[in-house]
Amino acid sequence: LDLLAKDLLHPSLDYERRQHKKKRLVQCPNSYFMDVKCPGCYKITTVFSHAQSVVLCVGCSTVLCQPKGGKARLTEGCSFRRKQH
Repeated sequence: LDLLAKDLLHPSLDYERRQHKKKRLVQCPNSYFMDVKCPGCYKITTVFSHAQSVVLCVGCSTVLCQPKGGKARLTEGCSFRRKQH
C-alpha cells in the first residue's frame, strides 16, 4: 500500500503495536501483570510490568525485579509468564 491508499479499518499488527496506546484502533494499555518464579525457592509471585518499587520474593526475600524508568527490570535467573486477562 502506498502512502495515500492506507486501510484505516484494518491496520496491520505491526502498525498497531507501534502506535501510542491512546491512538490505536481499540485503546489498550502497554502494561501487564506477570507471574515471576523465584530462582531460589521456586515460589510464584505476581508482579506488575511497570512496578515502581523493588519486588521481593515471598518465601526467601530475594529481589525479583527493580524499577528502571518505565518497565521493571527482572533479576537475572527469574523466569516469567505474562498473565492472560
